[in-house]
Amino acid sequence: MKTLTRAIALGSFFLPALAQAHPGHATSSVANGFSHPISGIDHLLAMIAVGLWAGQLGGRARWQIPVAFLGVMILGGALGMAGIAVPAVEQGLVASVLILGVLIAAAVRLPAAASMALIGAFALFHGVAHGTEMPVNASGLNYAGGFLSATALLNVGGLALGTIAKARAPRFVQVAGCAIALCAVLLAIG
Repeated sequence: MKTLTRAIALGSFFLPALAQAHPGHATSSVANGFSHPISGIDHLLAMIAVGLWAGQLGGRARWQIPVAFLGVMILGGALGMAGIAVPAVEQGLVASVLILGVLIAAAVRLPAAASMALIGAFALFHGVAHGTEMPVNASGLNYAGGFLSATALLNVGGLALGTIAKARAPRFVQVAGCAIALCAVLLAIG
């Protein structure tokens, strides 16, 4: 209960920023960057799923998976900001949501290197999407700081949820994985 209370307190601290998560409200490069992962359902689901899967895996994966995601996302963001084309970004975004949902639903445990490589591939697509959608007048460093901060918070939120659920209701995480995968299917056909 103490962990849940802390998670809620941390989440409420960020509510003012979340209220401005929709495009058009952000007034700075950091706010623009922060709003991007939160305002797109594909990004939101994938980043929470990264944390859920890391929590489900437990052990060192609890920090390795989110750190790998953030690290490669920086590279993808730089590629996007530089205007370097990466093929099939939109398909990669939807595939990341679908595959993460399936991995969580099936409670798949891959070797650490394979898990991080897979997460890295997903992160590259998300980073490129963030970087290419950076507003023209935004500072690249501030914008990147914003989208990395939001991503880290979403990863930690998913990790906290996965960790709490693993201890109290292990099936909840798998049901959440099913819901994430279903959302990916709806994104693909919608």
